Formats: sequence, structure tokens, C-alpha cells
Amino acid sequence: MKKLLLFFSLLLSICNLAFAQDQPQIIIKNVTVFDGVNEKLQVGTDILIEGKLIKKIGKNLTSKGATVIEGEGKTLIPGLIDAHWHTYYANASQSILFTGDISEVAIIGFVGAERTLMRGFTSVRDLGGNPFAVKKMTDSGKHPGPRIFASGPPIGQTGGHFDFRMKNDMPSNPSDPLPYWERVGLIMMADGVDEVIKRSRENFRMGATQLKISAGGGVSSAYDDLDVQQYTFEEMKAAVDVAKTYNSYVAAHIFTDEATQTAIRAGIKSIEHGFLMSDETLQMMKDNNVWLSLQPLLNDEDALQFDNPYSQHKYELVTSGTEHIYKKAKEMGIKVAFGTDMLFDPVAAENQGKMLAKLKKWYTPYEVLKMATSTNAELLMLCGPRNPYRDGELGVIKEGAYADMILVDGNPLEDIDLVADPDNNFVVIIKDGKVYKNTIN
Repeated sequence: MKKLLLFFSLLLSICNLAFAQDQPQIIIKNVTVFDGVNEKLQVGTDILIEGKLIKKIGKNLTSKGATVIEGEGKTLIPGLIDAHWHTYYANASQSILFTGDISEVAIIGFVGAERTLMRGFTSVRDLGGNPFAVKKMTDSGKHPGPRIFASGPPIGQTGGHFDFRMKNDMPSNPSDPLPYWERVGLIMMADGVDEVIKRSRENFRMGATQLKISAGGGVSSAYDDLDVQQYTFEEMKAAVDVAKTYNSYVAAHIFTDEATQTAIRAGIKSIEHGFLMSDETLQMMKDNNVWLSLQPLLNDEDALQFDNPYSQHKYELVTSGTEHIYKKAKEMGIKVAFGTDMLFDPVAAENQGKMLAKLKKWYTPYEVLKMATSTNAELLMLCGPRNPYRDGELGVIKEGAYADMILVDGNPLEDIDLVADPDNNFVVIIKDGKVYKNTIN
């Protein structure tokens, strides 16, 4: 019996060795490493990648048959993470909501996913849409794109932020079929506890890693003022209860105090936006370990422009709170995540890295990069066992972590504006151990 066990142990070792030898290897030589956590950089370092993971970090590493990338002292950072992204909404113009169909939207999102990766964003938390087909293709490695932590269609109430039905569609008839964009899962309406429960379960059935609801008024929507709380406590709690049964969590679109405080009491763990909150509400977030997912939206040269004066006014009101909310959140020690929430403009979507660089108004370059890597990864992990990427860690450069990384021509911890021009400054982009860009070899 002992001989048989020894034989099987030896056989397993041989199989593991053969498997390891089949895994493609890459060695990145002589780089300065920001590991996503520590401000102190590792100089003159080599990184051995095997398959999807970082195998070894050290000096003078060698491995027979490995592809070698000469880093030439450039700075290696973890792949960037956008905690509030829309694979579809970011790249499709708003007019498509009135004239297009889901095939057009999906194609636009599919093409846009490659540009997202080429900007150095190797992971995104998609907080609204139906990007599951794009996710399937990018996860397979057949098409370039980021890892997608998808919420599925965002869930909202009648007359709320995601209600894009026409003016004369009210009152609705319960016997009518779902509107087109709901049928194809781009958005979803749910009124009352029972409907919220049903739609939440449907999203998880589709493959959602977390849920996204609208719990307050929005900018781009036509029928809701910013001060309006959307969903009652019972409805918010219904979404949270479903998420708990899936060992995940709920993110909520909100700008103002009362809605945020209701959401916190209901158990929501990620507040999206929150630009108009008071210090009292921020303290409540801190006391309840709730994340603030912020976007550096300013009424500047990159401001969103709306044809609708109502939405334009709301945008200007929201951005008037940006400066205060960043300062207070940092001062109070709130858990802050970075996202962009780009909407309806593929040209504006190209500013994803520029948006990250705008955080320099409130944070040091180190703090900015840490937020967009290991801190954002911590938020992603709130989805627990719904996490589809479990082979390694995200947002860090360490042994055993996913080989998601960017080689920067320059030091972004000294000049964070380097991330604003990824086409020229990101010379190597690797995701899942696969090189998607290399302009130095």
C-alpha cells in the first residue's frame, strides 16, 4: 500500500512538473516595482510570470525558454482598476437609447473593451448594463479587454434614475410586455419588495458578482430630482437580503443625505457618487464600514455636456460638491474607491487615465496609485464567492498574484500625469500573463 501511495505521489509530481513546463513563462528584467501597497519601490527587480500568475520576484532571475522583456529600469505597476465603469454605456452615445438595439450596443462595448485594456485598466467593476457576452469573450482570452465584475442591469424604480421610458408611456399597464431595453437587460425596473427580490435574483442568475440599484435621483435621467430618495427602506433591504443569500453586496447610486442614510440602515455597502452628502452622513458611513465610490467629476474642460438643460443643471450642482467630498472623506478616513462613470461618449471614455490623474488635487501620486490598484481590489472582493477570478490576487505585484501589470516609461509616483497618456507612456501592458502591448522589444 505504501509503495502504491508513493507511486501515485511520484506520478502526481511528474504531472505537475509537466503542467508547469507547459505554462508560458515571461521574465521582466530590471524594473522598478510599485507593488500596489507600499510606497517604497523595489529597484533593479526581475519578475517571473508563469501562466496567469506571478511565479517569482527577485534579482537575476532566469528560466529556460522564457520570453524576456528588458525593463531598462522603467517602473512596473499593477494593472489599474476602475471601480465604477460601464462597458456599454461608456462607449455608446445616448442617441442609441432612442434609435439603436442591443446588438449595436454590444458591438460598441466589445470594441470599447479593447481600448479600456489598452489604457491600462485590467479590471473594472461594471455597475450597469448587460456586458456578460463581452465578459465571456475577454475571460476566454479570445478578445482583449479587462476583467469584468458585472452587476447586470441596474435596478431602479418607476420614475427613477434608470427609467428611460418615453414621456407618454405612463401610466403603464401591468399586462404590457417589458420595454425593449428591459427585455434585453440593459436596465431593469422593479417596484415593491417582491419585484426587487425577483429582479435581484435574476441578476445573480445572469452571473452578477454584486447588485447595483438606484436609491436616489440622477443627472442624466429626465424625471427625477437629485433630492428624491428612490426606493423605500423595505425595498432597499430586499435587494440587500437577496445579495446576502448570495454572499455578496449591493452598490447604490445616491448623491444626497437622506437616501444615503436609509441605504446604510438597509445594509448597502457601497455608495456610488455621494457628492452632496454632509459630514454627518460621512461619519455614518465610516461607523458602518461603508465604501464611498467616488469619481473626480469637475465642471472643467472634460465636463459632461447634456442637450437637456435640466440634466446640465443637475450636473453642475453635483460637481459643485466634488472638492468638499474628497477633502472630507480623506480627512475622516472613509474608505474611498476610484471610478470614472464615463457615459455615452467614446471620446470622453479615452480620458479614463486622465480622470485618475485628476485625483492629484486631493491625494499624493502614491495614494492615487494605491487607490486604483490594491484599494479598489479590496472593494471588488466584497463579492466573496461570486468572484469569478480566484486563482490569484488582484491589484498587487507579489508572488501568487495575477500577472496584471503595466510598465511605465517614467515614474508615476513622481509624476502621476503619466497615467493620463497611456498610448505614449505605457510601454508594456500584461493581463493574465498575456502581453497585449510591448513597444520596447
